[in-house]
Amino acid sequence: MKILQQIYDRLIAAASCRHAMTVLFVIAFMESSFFPIPPDVMIIPMVLAHRERAWQIAGMATLASVIGGYLGYAIGFYGYDLIAEPILKFYGYIHQFEVFKGYYHEWGAWIVFGAGLTPFPYKVVTIASGAVDLNLWVFGVASVLSRGMRFFLVAWLLKKYGEPIRIFIEKNLGILTVVFLLLLLGGFALIKYL
Repeated sequence: MKILQQIYDRLIAAASCRHAMTVLFVIAFMESSFFPIPPDVMIIPMVLAHRERAWQIAGMATLASVIGGYLGYAIGFYGYDLIAEPILKFYGYIHQFEVFKGYYHEWGAWIVFGAGLTPFPYKVVTIASGAVDLNLWVFGVASVLSRGMRFFLVAWLLKKYGEPIRIFIEKNLGILTVVFLLLLLGGFALIKYL
């Protein structure tokens, strides 16, 4: 955990350097496929320091996150045969994985959307999407929408309310996005069944 804290501290410091946008791109890219620290660590101080660039910062994070998501997809797609399939066969779980795959294809867009919007580790979903060979267009659209909504919401709140909202975001963003996702899904369910 100490090493993660050191990385976190360095990223906070990098948010004020002249190469902050490049660092943000790299962090958002890596977080979507294998890195443990979310790009919000960079977005928050960057937007607070340059509110006039809030949309550019959110756009960069979205672009990098979606591109990085495709790397995660490739890891799942190409790594499945090498790593996961032999383990599943060894333990006799191939049938269960096929059932999971069916559910994932049916609900994949919502799974990707939900994970991209909430604090659930997005990299898990990008890799799983590749492992089950989720349609690339479905994956891409759900990724753009969810990651864009998340990063632009954070940027908008910081641009509008400044420093006081930072603490609120850092403490509550996970819960707020989960509640938003549940309300959104509930709304679609009401429309479908009423």
